[in-house]
Amino acid sequence: MAFVFTDQNVNELIASGQPVVIDFWATWCGPCMRMSPVIDELAAEFEGKVLVGKYNIEDETEFSTANRIMSIPTILFFKNGEQVRDLRLAGSQPKEQVRRNIEKLLEA
Repeated sequence: MAFVFTDQNVNELIASGQPVVIDFWATWCGPCMRMSPVIDELAAEFEGKVLVGKYNIEDETEFSTANRIMSIPTILFFKNGEQVRDLRLAGSQPKEQVRRNIEKLLEA
């Protein structure tokens, strides 16, 4: 199961330096709901290597606003406390694309 990011925990987890993948989503977003099982599967697959989770923009707002999330689903990738900008994904994505980006994150 994917980790649940909140405004209270997200900055501290990113600052830890570990690889972090955040899926921005909402319950009313059809593409987000289709991506949900993909994110859960990848969270299990990369457990112990990458913290993969979800940030619900309905329940939380500060971090999504700070990162200029304009459409969902959007997936951001972080390493060493910084966003890896060339890995950002917007819109529904195939599982293989998200996996490739996670693997690139681990190589960076």
